[in-house]
Parts: sequence; C-alpha cells; structure tokens
Amino acid sequence: MATIRDIAAACGLSVSTVSKALNQYSDVSEKTRRQVMEAAKQAGYFPNASARALKTNRTYNLGVLFSDDQQSGLTHRYFSAVLDSFKKEAEANGYDITFISHNIGERPMTYLEHCQYRGVDGVCIACVDFYQPEVLELVRSPLPLVTIDHIFDGHSCVCSENAEGIRELLCYVSGKGHTRIAFLHGEASSVANQRLVSFCRTMEALRLPVPEEYLIPSPYNDPDSARINIAHLLDLPEPPTCVLLPDDYSALGAMEAIESRGLRIPYDISIIGFDGIELGQRIRPRLTTFRQDTEKIGSEAARRLIRKIESPRTEPAETVVIPGRLLEGETVDLPHTI
Repeated sequence: MATIRDIAAACGLSVSTVSKALNQYSDVSEKTRRQVMEAAKQAGYFPNASARALKTNRTYNLGVLFSDDQQSGLTHRYFSAVLDSFKKEAEANGYDITFISHNIGERPMTYLEHCQYRGVDGVCIACVDFYQPEVLELVRSPLPLVTIDHIFDGHSCVCSENAEGIRELLCYVSGKGHTRIAFLHGEASSVANQRLVSFCRTMEALRLPVPEEYLIPSPYNDPDSARINIAHLLDLPEPPTCVLLPDDYSALGAMEAIESRGLRIPYDISIIGFDGIELGQRIRPRLTTFRQDTEKIGSEAARRLIRKIESPRTEPAETVVIPGRLLEGETVDLPHTI
C-alpha cells in the first residue's frame, strides 16, 4: 500500500507539503494540491482515518438523525432522495455518514450519547419529532448541527418553499375554476403548520370558503390514511371538487378511494400532491404537484454542516430556502359535480 512518503517522492515535494495538500491546508497552492491528489489517486493512496483524526481532531464522520412515524427509513420516497444528495456532498468533501439511533446492540442510548459514542463531527436532523426531549438535548449540545425543514435558534436550517408551494398550487387549481378545495394536511409539525397556514391565507386571499370539514389531518407518506380520509370527503353532502394531499405517495390511497366509487380523475374530482417524487410522475394520470428540489436541499444541508464544523467562528446560523416548482400533471381539470 502506498504511503505519504511515496506520494512525496513521486511529486518531488516534502512530506509536510504533501500532508498539507491532502488535508486541504490553505497555505498550499491549488496547483500543488491537484498534483498531490492526482499522484495519490494513481498510487491508490488512502489516508489512515485514525491518523487523520489525531492530526485534525476530527473524525470526518457526519451523523444523520432521521425517523418518521411510519418507520419507513431509507424507503421514504422524498427523504431518501434528500439524504442521498446529502451523502454524495458529504463524501465529495471527504466525510462518511453514520445514522443515529437509540441502540447499539442491546444497549439503549440517547441520540446525543450515540453521537458521542460514534464521535461524529456534526449532525443533520431531518423528519423527526423536533420537540422530543432527546432531540432537544441534541440541539442544545455543543455539537455542530443543521436541520431540514425546522428552525432552531442558533442553528442553520435548510427549508423547502412549503408556504409558497401551497400558494402556487391553490392559485393553479382556482384558476381552473375550483372553489370547493379540501386539504389533507400532515399531522402537527413545523412543515404541516406552515402549509396549513399558507392554505388558509391563500384561500382567504382568493375569497374562497374553507369549511372545517374540508381540513383533515392525515399522516405523511401514508396512502391508507389518505384513502380513508378521501372516502370521508366524498361522503359529505357537498364534497370538494379538488383535494390537496399531504404528499405524492398519499396519492396512491386517494386514487384507490376515488376509483372504488366509480369516479374518474380528473373528470369527476381533481387531486394535487406535494413533493414531486418520481413515482407521482409515472402513475397515470400523472400527478399534478409541487416539486421540492431534493438534490439542492440535501447538498446544501451537507455544505452548511461541513462549513460549521471546519469554520465554526465564521459560519453563521442561517435559514436557507430552496425554491421548488409546480409540475402540471394530468390530475386537475375543470370542476365537475360529483
């Protein structure tokens, strides 16, 4: 196996200069750094993680805390794409990923204890109960931290355009003539609250009524709940002509409920999603939705966390909003009476 001395000999440089280049020191020119990195690649050189940790006082390991109510893990259609982008950006900067949990073997641990056990340099928190005591303990610790779609004072947060996305969708369907619009909103969370407030404000601005029975909490990423709740809406004396779903995956349950009544989408009732996952663009009719930019959300979260780790004095705590866009599918038509 090649050593740092082999790289130095191949480049005609000192061992200290090669070491600085490999560890991204600022007092090494970009030309020298590229020369060293190319020589290391050709020689098949990989730095020893333990030695690098001793030298830099960092493990180059990022923790990821992710746990939704359905325990979907990496099968979650939306967050799996966000976390994949986070992972790619982290690896491009020389960092590994560790998923934070409650247990090591049979021993229970708090999230903070697991972070300390694994020695992570920082942690990204996404899709959890942000008000859970163990999460708050982690947030209050000195560990560098970034969140996705939830704001804590003193920490950077990367958010999607939740409120603007709802507004764009409502303006789109109202432009088609819909006035009876229901909302299966996610259960209580920062994101669900943002979207629900935006829904009510936009409907008010459009001078459209919002009957209480048109607002139904429905878990994210749960087609079965969406199917039950859509059936409830269809049984109302005056059912909606359009339903905004909590996410794209829930559209599967909505379609099942609507088709079981012998109704057609969008001719008898329109539906709209939120997320823009690939599945929603492959089902037929193709789902009208608001696409969140999972690639930018994940990569920006990784960049912010790494900068906080490497430059803690100069990296400010900021909220970064990543724009999304409306995808005009095939599930919205002019309103019809059911």
